[in-house]
Amino acid sequence: MIWHTAIQDDELRVAIRQGKVNFGGNRKLKIYGRLTCTSGKRMKRENRVFFFSIGEAIEAGYRPCGHCMHGEYLKWKAKI
Repeated sequence: MIWHTAIQDDELRVAIRQGKVNFGGNRKLKIYGRLTCTSGKRMKRENRVFFFSIGEAIEAGYRPCGHCMHGEYLKWKAKI
């Protein structure tokens, strides 16, 4: 997990291009989603974290976004 406040914007762009960052999350709400999600784009920088994989996000205790990952969210919701 990478905290958005701990990485410069140019470093983040490089990490995305290299495939080191594939998902974003909200550290307060414990929700992760795709980098293109409109909900994720609205969150504050200090609340944003980045993940390499879905497994990494789940291991950190995050749940899927109901907007951009609706199918995964429904599966998650069915388990609780």
